[in-house]
Formats: sequence, C-alpha cells, structure tokens
Amino acid sequence: MRHFTTADGARIAYADEGAGRPLVLLHGLMAHKGFFARQAELADTFRLISVDLRGHGDSRADGTALTSIAQLARDVSDLADALELEDAIGIGWSLGASVLWRVLTGPAAPRFAGAVVVDMTARVMNDESWTLGLTPDACDARSAAMRDNFANFSSAAGQNIFAQPVTAERREIADWASAEFARNDPAMIGAIWASLMAEDFRPTLRRIQHPTLIVHGAHSQLYGAGTAEHLAETLPDARIVRFDQSGHAPQLEQPELFNQILRDFAAGLPRTRQVEETNS
Repeated sequence: MRHFTTADGARIAYADEGAGRPLVLLHGLMAHKGFFARQAELADTFRLISVDLRGHGDSRADGTALTSIAQLARDVSDLADALELEDAIGIGWSLGASVLWRVLTGPAAPRFAGAVVVDMTARVMNDESWTLGLTPDACDARSAAMRDNFANFSSAAGQNIFAQPVTAERREIADWASAEFARNDPAMIGAIWASLMAEDFRPTLRRIQHPTLIVHGAHSQLYGAGTAEHLAETLPDARIVRFDQSGHAPQLEQPELFNQILRDFAAGLPRTRQVEETNS
C-alpha cells in the first residue's frame, strides 16, 4: 500500500500493481479499494491503481474534516497527475462513478482514454423532472439511518449491494461487505452522502467525450435499467453491458465476466500517445 499527500495534507491510500495501461479503480460509498480485490488478476496486463477515497479505508484519519464529491475528485485528479498517468481507464462504482465524472470534466481529463461506470445514476434524488434515482423519502430515510443507527444501516447496506436473496455462495462476501461498511465514521459518510444527493450530473454528462462502458446489474436494489439507458443516451460515446446475475456490485458478484469485459473494452480503445507520435 502507498500513500499520496494532498495539498491540504490529507493522506490518500492507494495500491499500484502490475504494468501496462492504467486502470484507476474508484469504489462506492462506505467501501474501499478491497472491494476490487477480485480484479487483481488484471495486473497481468494492466497497471491497477485502486484508491481509498478520502474518508474511506486506509484514507481515514482521526480529525479528518468532512468532505464532498468535489474534494474526492480533486484528490483523484491530483493523484493521476502525481503518477503521470497516460491513457488510463477510470472505473467508477456507484459513488466512484460520480467522482470519475468530475475528474473527466476537470484538468486531469486528458490523462484518461475511457471510462467504466458501474451502477450509478446522474442524479441520486428524484424530483418533479427526474425519476431515475431514489425518492426523496428514501433519501431522507437513508440519511436518518446513517445518523441514528449506523451499525444497522451499514449491515443492511452491505447485504443489499448483492442480488436478492443473497445466495449461499455469496453469503460470506456479503457478510464481509457489511462488516467493512460498519468500520466507517458515520459523520464522514453522512457528509459525503449529503454532497452526493446535492449533485446533478445531467448537464455534465454531455461534456464527457471519453468512450464509456455502462455496467448495470439487472438485480440492483438501487437503480433500474432506465438509469443505464439514460446514461447511454446522454453520454456522447457510451454503451451498456448488463449483468443478469448481479445486483449493485457486478465486480464482486460476477468477477470473471466483469474482468473479461474490462479486457475487451480496453482492447478497443486507441492509445492517445501512439496517435500523437504517429502524427508528429
């Protein structure tokens, strides 16, 4: 495990393994880089950079100020610059996708050649003009549960990222997810959740020119097929891959298929540096 120190002094933990085209792995709310452990085999041909977003995993620290989606994106952008990444593919799962969208419309965008979005919506909270997220009542209930009984909330959330009912073969990893979620600081998670609810990426998506693979779990407890279809229609260059046996976490539920799809997607992306050298 390595650490990167941000301009404001935060220590961001990350793993950097393998060699080849960089894959930058960004996890969901309450998770950490270990939720991409089943992608470790990709280090045979890729450089895997898995990040613990600020306030999560080994990027937690006592006294750390509460944070926002914008700050998480700055951290990832600064890390990409510090590592001098080229032709990277950003892989954002849930919260990580929101962070990635900000990165891809910021100064670090040229360091990326493509994106993979795993089960995320352009706007979390529904309103009169938007129904592809969660209802305001559901959002309020999640906020209250985080505040009032984080242990119960995190336990249930760890189970619910999987297709329901959780099968016997997935029981161990579902219980592990619940336990890992419970290790978080409720105030930090509540602050990030509040920031996420305030975000609306609908205007942002059209500015993202990177080829994007949209991964949707057919049994997701959070977002339906319409959410993925909206992303495919709005992003300038995007297509959907559905995982018929997965819920919110296809990288955990169907890792072999997930890994192969990443390999295939990467194989179809041009390398920016090679193009520049050819034109020079």
